[in-house]
Amino acid sequence: MEFKEVIGRRRSIRFFEPDRPVEREKIQTILEAARLASCAVNAHWAKAIVVERDQLSEEKLERLKTPVSALNIELAPVHIYWYADLSVVNRIQGSRLKELVDVGALAPTHGWSHKFVDEFVYPQVLRPMTEGPGYAVAAAADCGVTICQALLTAFDEGLGACLSAFNSAIAKELFQVPDEWVPLYCLALGYPAESWEAGGQRPRPPFEEQYFEGEHGHPFQRDQAVVEKLKQAKMIQRPATPNNPERTEEIKRLAERLGLPM
Repeated sequence: MEFKEVIGRRRSIRFFEPDRPVEREKIQTILEAARLASCAVNAHWAKAIVVERDQLSEEKLERLKTPVSALNIELAPVHIYWYADLSVVNRIQGSRLKELVDVGALAPTHGWSHKFVDEFVYPQVLRPMTEGPGYAVAAAADCGVTICQALLTAFDEGLGACLSAFNSAIAKELFQVPDEWVPLYCLALGYPAESWEAGGQRPRPPFEEQYFEGEHGHPFQRDQAVVEKLKQAKMIQRPATPNNPERTEEIKRLAERLGLPM
């Protein structure tokens, strides 16, 4: 698919084919995409633990379920648990920035050198940052870029996926998660049982309520010509509508086939 169509096709898929495994090659492709994501100071806070549902005992699987994601966890053949490793900045002490200097990504024209990293960036910027109250939030936000790249790649590979919160205490116990790792999301992954359209693109707030130009209170005006162009590129697709009989019937069929309550 083209990039814009991948964005347009992405839905939070919650009906998975429970007995169709995900090829290891596709899981690796998703992780490769995540590894290549943009990352502040080249720290790469994002860590992931890949879990195959069928490798879990029934007791462990039940413990991982939460009230809002129990069926996702049960149906999805693969779970990817995402974390932010808060120890990484002080562990590497700017060494990955110096790698960027070496390959010319951080150029001397912008003031970069090994000495600049060792004597200024790490001791005066990065280390104090790790001691501030907003550090975990900043690291988690950066991990969001990585997770989004993994999510979009899943759809490009013909899979369905859904991000949800998870029981971090249980996951920590079961998967031997280090203390320094902050839990973020579980990416439930598998082949979709529902149609790829899944009822249409989900409702979103009006464009002008979300984005502003120059200052708050001055909406960024949406150009309908651009909207039409993005429809042609399949980034903007048919919107989901309330009480859609087609979607209601699909859910009924899925519930019957998968033995789910309605």
